[in-house]
Amino acid sequence: MVLQFAIIVSYALLSLALLLGFIRLVLGPSLPDRVVALELLASLTVGFIAVSVVASGRAPFLDVAMVLALTAFLAAVGFARYLEKGGHRVDH
Repeated sequence: MVLQFAIIVSYALLSLALLLGFIRLVLGPSLPDRVVALELLASLTVGFIAVSVVASGRAPFLDVAMVLALTAFLAAVGFARYLEKGGHRVDH
């Protein structure tokens, strides 16, 4: 019973965080803000998968979460490198 309550609360908080992160992704005033918001969305999706694994007991989905986390990390590194090399920035 306590575990089910914790799972429901986790889903609710992750959903709220995803909504707020998506708003930052759309409205973000600069490209670095959008990159950070995209990284946040990927991390929250990994959290969703982890809670889903706990709720369903299907451990193979953890592999999907790890691949998503690694892909998101590499994308963030790629964006940072792009910005460092003088990529398009609009910081007003």
